[in-house]
Amino acid sequence: MGNSNWKQRMSYALGAFGHDTYYVALSTYFIIFVTSSMFDGVKNASRLIGLVTSLVVGIRLIEIFFDPIIGSIIDNTRTKYGKFKPWLVIGGLVSAVMIVIMFTNFGGLAEHNEMLFIIVFTVAFIILDSFYSFKDIAYWSMIPALSNDSAERGKLGTVARIGSSLGANGTTMIVVPLTTFFTYLVTGNQKQGASGWFWFAVIVGVVSGGTALITAWGTKESESIIRQKSPKVKTSDVFKAITKNDQLMWLALSYIAYAIAYVVTTAVLYLYYKFILGQPQDFWLVGLIATITGLTAVPLFPVLVKKITRRFVYIGSIGIQIAGYVLFMFGGHSAIIVTIATILFYLPYQLVFLSALMTITDAVEYGQLKNGVRNEAVTLSIRPLLDKIAGALSNGLVGLIAVVAGMSGSATAKDITTKGITTFNLFAFVVPGILMLLAALIFASKVKLTEKMHADIVTKLKIKLESEK
Repeated sequence: MGNSNWKQRMSYALGAFGHDTYYVALSTYFIIFVTSSMFDGVKNASRLIGLVTSLVVGIRLIEIFFDPIIGSIIDNTRTKYGKFKPWLVIGGLVSAVMIVIMFTNFGGLAEHNEMLFIIVFTVAFIILDSFYSFKDIAYWSMIPALSNDSAERGKLGTVARIGSSLGANGTTMIVVPLTTFFTYLVTGNQKQGASGWFWFAVIVGVVSGGTALITAWGTKESESIIRQKSPKVKTSDVFKAITKNDQLMWLALSYIAYAIAYVVTTAVLYLYYKFILGQPQDFWLVGLIATITGLTAVPLFPVLVKKITRRFVYIGSIGIQIAGYVLFMFGGHSAIIVTIATILFYLPYQLVFLSALMTITDAVEYGQLKNGVRNEAVTLSIRPLLDKIAGALSNGLVGLIAVVAGMSGSATAKDITTKGITTFNLFAFVVPGILMLLAALIFASKVKLTEKMHADIVTKLKIKLESEK
């Protein structure tokens, strides 16, 4: 049993590594590629950048509302491999191929036939985002299927976040040297270029698709009385299952405010290093700090939850990040203060994420007891949905800042005006800080689903279902 648990945890952690490598590449660096290299040498590049950015944001926001339906499709899947693995594999492989295609200029199509480029780009991005959504929801929905025990779920979530931290922050560390290296190999120019971004996407696709296969191979759904096969979920009942789960809704409201704030800040930090500090070569330090703080914080999660409960872990962690924002605002160009602010910003992130993830996971049984229907993938689809909303909005913000503040194309730090810097500070630190404070207040006042409450719910469910046999 011990070896089986170890295999399952490691397989799940590797899946998270590849999954977050992909997420960061798509939510942060794809728009950087669009603003810097996709339309290099093309007339009306600024207009095309704005158009593509708007398309990406629009497509992602529209498709997000289909996530609960995707969750219901997964919940209704019946195969000998379970309901999650088929979508994990199919979604992982298709999205891996599509991200490589997206990190190209589509054969220079925009320069020769702009309308055809728009059509092809839109179709390609819809395919990418749809299959990525199936993989994303299938992956994170597996936790309540792998165990009914909150402690084991916490361990699965912990190892997954270690994998996520290594994947996401490792990508941040290597993106500049990797894209520069491959650009130099192909063109002889020692800078970030289109060829470097393409090979970056190839590596991301291989890692993401490969680790999805490992997770499918190394995990196994548990079967218990509260996970016995239930009737298929009607599409018309999907949104009822979500909206009737009040604890899920309050947690969602809190977490979306937090996620928008966090992703917006992380998405524009590269612009800060490149255009304000004028030191893009030092951006890898942000990835290093995020990796070290993540690997430090994640193992602490089970310990902190046991001592102070995840309620205070969530609220306290946000308080630390707000302190980091204050230092960012008044740190100026002091390397020491900026470093401290970066540590305070990244250190609590994994703790907030895990607290939210475990609360959403426990909301599966809360909803089952309250509404009489168990919705694993539908319930867990909320978390990826919220992160994708945040990612879509950050895509739009990065593109907006890049164009309005002159941070696009061949611009350098010398070209940035005082107005551009002021705009950056407002969207990178002030607005996100306010959103995080709102997230903490909502969680503190409205989210009541504690670990003890969940344990009582599981007990009641077992008694109820045993009596109905």
